[in-house]
Amino acid sequence: MKITQVRNATLLLEYGGQRFLIDPMLAEQGSMPGFAGTVNSHIRNPTVALGVPLDEAIDVDAVIVTHVHTDHWDQAAAENIPADKPLFVQHGADKALVKQAGYVSLEDGRAHTVEGKAFSDVRVLTGNPEFNGVKLRKVPGQHGSDTALQFAYDGLLEVCGIVFTHPEEKTLYLAGDTVWNEYVAANISTYRPDVIILNAGDAQIPGLGNIIMSAEEVGQVCAAAPEAIIVATHFEAVNHAVATREDLRNYVTDHKLTGRVLIPDDGEACVL
Repeated sequence: MKITQVRNATLLLEYGGQRFLIDPMLAEQGSMPGFAGTVNSHIRNPTVALGVPLDEAIDVDAVIVTHVHTDHWDQAAAENIPADKPLFVQHGADKALVKQAGYVSLEDGRAHTVEGKAFSDVRVLTGNPEFNGVKLRKVPGQHGSDTALQFAYDGLLEVCGIVFTHPEEKTLYLAGDTVWNEYVAANISTYRPDVIILNAGDAQIPGLGNIIMSAEEVGQVCAAAPEAIIVATHFEAVNHAVATREDLRNYVTDHKLTGRVLIPDDGEACVL
């Protein structure tokens, strides 16, 4: 497999002979406001430019959207991805939004659509679909602690992870926007992935803590999956992700995890 870091949680994944675009946030740098109610909300998103050209990012066989927060599915994605491209989403509500080329605007918090456009092939991950020989198993995650979900569910919403399998590939677990919890532990125990992609930028909501993984939680994943290679992503691209790549690199060095945790820069690829 080949995993190319595009920006934030946006990845290009070449797996089982197929090329997937994961969680496309394709907007121009600074074109969206920060996430209201989060750390550093005064900073505009995305905070950096795309790490690969837009044309290259959308030149794929299929698109996977783990959830429809704007840093995973934005207006630019709805506008630029071809209308006949197969898209996979987690459930019916996300399908309804994405199918009509819909997105949630950070300006007003409401759903909007791209005029005159609709996606013709939106598929739900429920039922563990197969795409040209690649099996996609939807697995649970949680976008924050139990307390965070109780207080901010309408903003955090549902999320998912995906386990990719193919006869000629290592098992890949894309955890998505989740903290370390019993769901992640169970996913690792059940599927025994060889490679795990973690969104590890330590995004923060004041008073509710982190809503994606911190460096310490990356360490917990390493302990739970001692044979797996970790690819850490979701860094330095949105206002509320407070950890930097350098922060995680220092943690990895201090905890003797060098070689097990890969932290690609935007535009950099990992071949595994």
